[in-house]
Amino acid sequence: MDVVTDIDLFRQKIFAYYQLHRRSFPWRETRDRYAVMISEIMLQQTQAERVVQRFVMWLQYFPDVAHLASAPLKEVLALWSGLGYNSRAVRLHQCASIILDCYGGIVPSQPELLKKLPGIGEYTCRSIPVFADNVDLAAVDTNIRRIIIHEFNLPDDISACRLQEIAEAALPHGQSRDWHNALMDYGALELTSKKTGIRPLTKQSKFYGSKRWYRGQLVRELVHADVMFLEELEEKYADCPWNLSEIISDLIHDGLIETQARNNGVLKGFRIKGG
Repeated sequence: MDVVTDIDLFRQKIFAYYQLHRRSFPWRETRDRYAVMISEIMLQQTQAERVVQRFVMWLQYFPDVAHLASAPLKEVLALWSGLGYNSRAVRLHQCASIILDCYGGIVPSQPELLKKLPGIGEYTCRSIPVFADNVDLAAVDTNIRRIIIHEFNLPDDISACRLQEIAEAALPHGQSRDWHNALMDYGALELTSKKTGIRPLTKQSKFYGSKRWYRGQLVRELVHADVMFLEELEEKYADCPWNLSEIISDLIHDGLIETQARNNGVLKGFRIKGG
């Protein structure tokens, strides 16, 4: 395809596919910016089908910014458990406090304000106003990057800036929400990474037995316990090829856990931060 002359054909192709193969998800039925923000963070590096039940449960427990901001981190992590990348839940919790304090509990719609929030980057600061408010913005994630590269016969090493330009040129004004949903469905169901051979810029490493897996296990242990000692964690995960003390230090640094207390200089144990 020629980028300039064939944009109309590209739009017709994507919308025609969407009309026949549109997927249904609960976050597509809401225009609430908070709910959209939750879905967009949950969907980062997690398949949509795995997010559905957790998204519905999340809104039952934390229906708005105020409820999330006031909840203990332990409750937030317990509800997040199973989605992976627990630091996303920590950042969402932090987001809620900032939004409550700085924006009166209303998730902002401006990308430049959203991007200042923890865990919200170039794509998500655009996708939230796209899906919540139908704002004419082009948001480029891994799926959309792959579609543009394939459909316009572009090199895999095309710059992010050039990709953004093409995405903006292709955007049908006034239809941003449907357009991005259509692109998501086309990329997920039809133009997959396996089919095109176009790989994402970053590749996830093997999960089971990885350092990230052990991080998740330690967080899960502490979600269900008031406090745990390093000795019992080392005994339970004696086969861990990684240094558990370093993993714990990373979890402390990332704001997920904390040391409980010291008694005469003796470390008592670890717990979920604020737990």
